[in-house]
Amino acid sequence: MSKVPTTVITGFLGAGKTTLIRHLLGNAGGRRLALIINEFGDVGVDGELVKGCNDAACPEDDIVELANGCICCTVADDFLPTMMKLLDRPNRPEHIIIETSGLALPKPLVKAFQWPDIRTRATVDGVVALIDADAVAAGRFATDEAALAAARAADPSLDHESPLEELFEEQLGCADMVVLNKTDLIDAEPLAAVERQVEAEIRPGVKIVRAAHGVVDIAALLGITAAAEDDLDSRPSHIDGLDADHDHDDFDSFVVAGGEVADLDAMLTGMATLIARHDVLRIKGMVAVTGKGSRLVVQAVGPRIQHFYDRPWLPSESRRTQLVVIGQKGLDRAAIEAGLAPQLGSVAA
Repeated sequence: MSKVPTTVITGFLGAGKTTLIRHLLGNAGGRRLALIINEFGDVGVDGELVKGCNDAACPEDDIVELANGCICCTVADDFLPTMMKLLDRPNRPEHIIIETSGLALPKPLVKAFQWPDIRTRATVDGVVALIDADAVAAGRFATDEAALAAARAADPSLDHESPLEELFEEQLGCADMVVLNKTDLIDAEPLAAVERQVEAEIRPGVKIVRAAHGVVDIAALLGITAAAEDDLDSRPSHIDGLDADHDHDDFDSFVVAGGEVADLDAMLTGMATLIARHDVLRIKGMVAVTGKGSRLVVQAVGPRIQHFYDRPWLPSESRRTQLVVIGQKGLDRAAIEAGLAPQLGSVAA
């Protein structure tokens, strides 16, 4: 039996991974896909969004969520058993897609494909790294090299690389293809500058594709045939040679829950204020808006907040609001919860 090709989709928080996957499912061309979604946080927002597609290419039973634990840190406990279940199915998928959390290191996941029970049955067709071109152009996830060099020269005993910079480098260094997403939000000159910045981080031969709203030809994303698990040495990582496991001690994540939101504009305004005041990296979740029969999806990355109604609330669902808040270590949870509480309302008994 041939190996099942697997595409790993990585990228920073809010880069558009779920939007890209929804596009893939809608343009599968009859391929039978399976999807593993790894989230950082307690609420399965990305899984809910993908399941809302109701696409025949990837039935709900073939969507597996690994929540509240990084896939690169829990390979033996979570990822390997999940892969085995998919590969053991009588009607196994033709292609597996893995969406990592925005905080995951891709290389440990690729290395897991060397596991004896996996190696003979699946292969990493390619690692696709999504980049939020607009955010990088604004310097949100990039470091000023001149300032960094000056700081290091002043105090060479300190390591001034931020966790965000390391994640950015890890994802680009492992990629077989880079998708510069959200290119519709920036002009040609800053986009070219972002492209040059990315080119400096990727391996020779890695292609860069520009995209808006996650729209990329499925033929370009699937069928790279990189066999990445056989090519680990060419993929640089900050954890190479280290015995310690990667963890997420540099980040905080928590859920803010509430009832129906009576004033959506007030909630969004308050959210923007809290994001700026507390340097929140990401807010995502579902909102119940008073008088609306559909649930509202909220996706915030940095100062940019997007929202849309994705589907009607089901009779079996409780109309409540749940938001995942993610930021670097030291987030003032109490202040953020107190700031959101007046707009979220109380949860019905």
